Amino acid sequence: MAVMRLLPYFKVRGLALMIVMTCCMFLFSTNIVEGVVGINWGRMTTNRLIPSMVVDLLLQNGIREVKMFSASKNVLEAFSRSGIEVTVTIPNQNLKYLLDPKAVRRWINQRIITFIRDEVDIRSFYRYVCVGTDPYSKAYNNLTFYYASDVLKIVQNSLNDAGYGEKVKAIIPHFFDVLNTNVSKPSEADFRPDIKDIMMDLVRFQRENNAPFFMDVFPIYYVHLKGWDPEFAYLDNKSNFSIVDNNGLKYTNAFDFLHDSFLWAVRKAGVPDMKLVAGQVGWPTDGYPNASPENAERFYKNFLPSVTSNRGTPLQPGAPIDIYLHSLSDENLLKIDRGAFQRHWGIYRFDGVPKYKIDFTGQGHDIFPTTARGVTRMPQRWCIFNGDVNNITALKTEFDKACQKADCTPLAPGGSCSHLDFEHNISYAFNMYFQMTGQYAENKSCSFQGLGKVVPDNPSIGTCVFPVEILAAEEAVAGVSFGAALLHATSGEMIHRGHVGPVSVAVLFSSG
Repeated sequence: MAVMRLLPYFKVRGLALMIVMTCCMFLFSTNIVEGVVGINWGRMTTNRLIPSMVVDLLLQNGIREVKMFSASKNVLEAFSRSGIEVTVTIPNQNLKYLLDPKAVRRWINQRIITFIRDEVDIRSFYRYVCVGTDPYSKAYNNLTFYYASDVLKIVQNSLNDAGYGEKVKAIIPHFFDVLNTNVSKPSEADFRPDIKDIMMDLVRFQRENNAPFFMDVFPIYYVHLKGWDPEFAYLDNKSNFSIVDNNGLKYTNAFDFLHDSFLWAVRKAGVPDMKLVAGQVGWPTDGYPNASPENAERFYKNFLPSVTSNRGTPLQPGAPIDIYLHSLSDENLLKIDRGAFQRHWGIYRFDGVPKYKIDFTGQGHDIFPTTARGVTRMPQRWCIFNGDVNNITALKTEFDKACQKADCTPLAPGGSCSHLDFEHNISYAFNMYFQMTGQYAENKSCSFQGLGKVVPDNPSIGTCVFPVEILAAEEAVAGVSFGAALLHATSGEMIHRGHVGPVSVAVLFSSG
């Protein structure tokens, strides 16, 4: 009987205990900060997905952060009230004009305040203002924008004065060459001597404003540059190569190595608790050793779960890392000063079709991401070489002409089309020009002095795809109708990310 009288007491105590435990678990779970997975979107392509399609594509795939290299007004309007947080970029070549605080205030008004309708927008729309694109790197024709940090201070102070500084932070992305050369262990890393004082001042200012440090990390490129085991670029622990630092920490992949190298440099600059963000991290699918859709899929399959599980790095175990995947789609107008691979970072092809499986949630599911909806392709027709080799001089001239305007990088050694013979090399170049110009047969875009012809049968061979372009509705920056801007763009993204004209074609023409 006594036991029976005690049962309600134990039930109540048990219920209370369950409630307390549940509340504790809830409070604990809400304090867990997971790494954020965003994506970069560049628009340096001849024919491009319209902004509303990209908004829809990101939402379908559960991506809630995007970093744009082009802050066109029509693009920002499309993303407004989408629920996707946006980072906008100020081009390198525009930085000198923004050393004037009045010019900065005008820019903020045009690119930020204009699209903020109420308090909801400022809390959920803008995330960062990206001041330049790797302005302290020497990788771009040894051109360094030493005054970028001055612009960042003006931008951040202007955001603070406008009442948006708590939410929107000014940042500068940094390529790994801002670090000293010949780093063999992360603890040896420090900022280059020529920018050391600038970086010390910069990171301290950013820390005062609670802004993170942005680093651009490309494992495939770094490993190849260092001459290390290519397997070290992946995170699946299949490499026999590893690095043990002086503090005993072991590194088994390039991302951890680079992250902690940057972390050491920031700490040596006097900021031990600064958050690091991987502003660009990805894997190309063409134009570089080990660049392929299969290897990109392999890289992301282990990298994304590592981020979302808050594994951290050897120097910061358990720390969440925000990343921006590079990038959404290929860009066939990007400069290729470091190699043909620069045009092939896209997870998607130009037409919004994924190249490989990737689970953006980081759960490791073996799935393809959603395909872009509403895309309209041009007619299924191709321009190829008609086989007339009577005038080799004219043939070379037309080949050069095609590759000066269109993207012939897959023909380069190691590319997906490098195995083509002489005639198919020329056909590929002719078709790329034909598609880039919108299949404008009336304007003789498949003429090539009578050496080209339009065919209805797909000439693709093996890994080499002869594409058919999509119908595009606008130019990259101004938002005007397609066509006029292809060869005449002189502002915005076409400048700051390096549109190139001629592509070296001597090797391509003689291949096969």
